[in-house]
Amino acid sequence: MGKDNGENIIKSIDEGPFKMGKFKETLAEGEEGVLHLGQEHDRVFADLLPEEKERFKADIRATNILKGSKLTKDDRESQLYDEFEHFRQNNRETIHDYNVRFTKLINDMRNIKMNMPKMQLKLKFVNNMLPEWGRFVTAVKLNRGLKESKYDQLYAYLKQHEAHANENKMMLERYNQHAIDPLALVSNVSP
Repeated sequence: MGKDNGENIIKSIDEGPFKMGKFKETLAEGEEGVLHLGQEHDRVFADLLPEEKERFKADIRATNILKGSKLTKDDRESQLYDEFEHFRQNNRETIHDYNVRFTKLINDMRNIKMNMPKMQLKLKFVNNMLPEWGRFVTAVKLNRGLKESKYDQLYAYLKQHEAHANENKMMLERYNQHAIDPLALVSNVSP
């Protein structure tokens, strides 16, 4: 049904909406097979063949998809701007998962023809990573340059340093643990 449904939706787009048409009801069969027909009537859903019914249903689905997307474009654009504005790397989120989420957001924006400068996208990606990535983000900004680098190159470079970032994270967690309890630092440092 899925493939046929897709073909029917494409037919609906290419050929326009399905037309039910009209028919004349057969009243009687006369001599020598001549049919006596009644008045012309509009066809109804029950009169359709099974493949025509599927086409008719696909037309309704295609129409609903198109209407729904037009009605919510402004709302969707507003939602995506808000999501972009508040986008951050989550705690314990790998760089891969962060990249997948960011890429999905950017693709969703492009799907509805929202455009953002490439530099703004790159800055958003690197500036909203967790603190353990700080020195690698700084290295990217100083050595590689954001202007010359492509977004996928930034990700590839940062991905190489994920193990080091995880070490930084463990060190930061240990440091923060001592900052919360100053006596713990004294007890860990004292012989």
